Amino acid sequence: MAHSWRQFEVFLAVARAKSFRRAAEALHLSQPSLSQHVAELERALGVKVFDRLRRTVELTEAGRVLEEHLQRLFATLDSARKAIDDLSGLQRGSLVVGASTTPGIYVVPGMLAGFRARYPGIQLSLQIANSAVIEQRVRTSEVDLAVVGGHALRQGEVCVAAGLLDELVLIVPPAHRWARRREVWPSPPVLERLLIREEGSATRALTERTLQQAGVRFTVAMELSHTEAIKEAVAAGLGMAFVSVYAVRHEIKAKQLAAVRLKGIRLHRHFHVIHNESRILTHSARAFVDALGSAGGERLPASRKDGARRMAALAPHPEAQAWPEDEHSARRGKLGARAR
Repeated sequence: MAHSWRQFEVFLAVARAKSFRRAAEALHLSQPSLSQHVAELERALGVKVFDRLRRTVELTEAGRVLEEHLQRLFATLDSARKAIDDLSGLQRGSLVVGASTTPGIYVVPGMLAGFRARYPGIQLSLQIANSAVIEQRVRTSEVDLAVVGGHALRQGEVCVAAGLLDELVLIVPPAHRWARRREVWPSPPVLERLLIREEGSATRALTERTLQQAGVRFTVAMELSHTEAIKEAVAAGLGMAFVSVYAVRHEIKAKQLAAVRLKGIRLHRHFHVIHNESRILTHSARAFVDALGSAGGERLPASRKDGARRMAALAPHPEAQAWPEDEHSARRGKLGARAR
């Protein structure tokens, strides 16, 4: 029973798109040609792999089995291709990096710029989504490795490094009564009109867990799926929010936002690099880990004489200048849980 690779590619494209039309557009095929590939595959297998519904296409039970095996097959072939590319000594190849929202927007692009300058022959791609989505892409080998903000490892994942230190701070509008203070403690311990990220966000998970452990209650004013939207909402006076110091450096310096800490509470995490444990970490991926490890972190200054200048800049954090020798960086393998 012979099948062409094109049939398999077409099958996976339709399974992902759940539409013959969208799959044809993605593969630059005519829809009749794509339908013919699917029909030939179903004739060869002797089963239907898709249920053609009125507005969508769904996998049959046989289709789900085929999809699972083909995903593993293509991941293995991709791993072999990357291993062969490694023989050229980073002169050519590709690297697909995944990143959760905060490191993906505010940290990783700068790392990729430095990486490209050093290895111009490596084709780079960056995929950004919330932590839950990126973790799934690691397990299904859709990305070569990923940078996430804190992490609880799951089946199919391995942490290859834990490095840059991040801190979440509470941001408020410049006119807020807390804007000129370095630390606050609400009395009673309630934060009102808190703006939070969506479910699956590592920032949200760390915020909720830390506040609950500290006995600080909060009321949610709004859920937003992007840090930039949260910053704009805070600036507009819709509430307050916990965000990474990396995300608000420029706004604090320009006095468009103010950042404070809760007394006695620190929301710290590391950006971890995770990888599919069943795949070989390629030379290009290892080179990227080295590039991330050489970067420094940042934090809010500990104190300022002038209250108006207190939050005007972010200073380098001494703890984030190198990869710490914690359990994530000291050994490979499945490690203890951290904040996801």
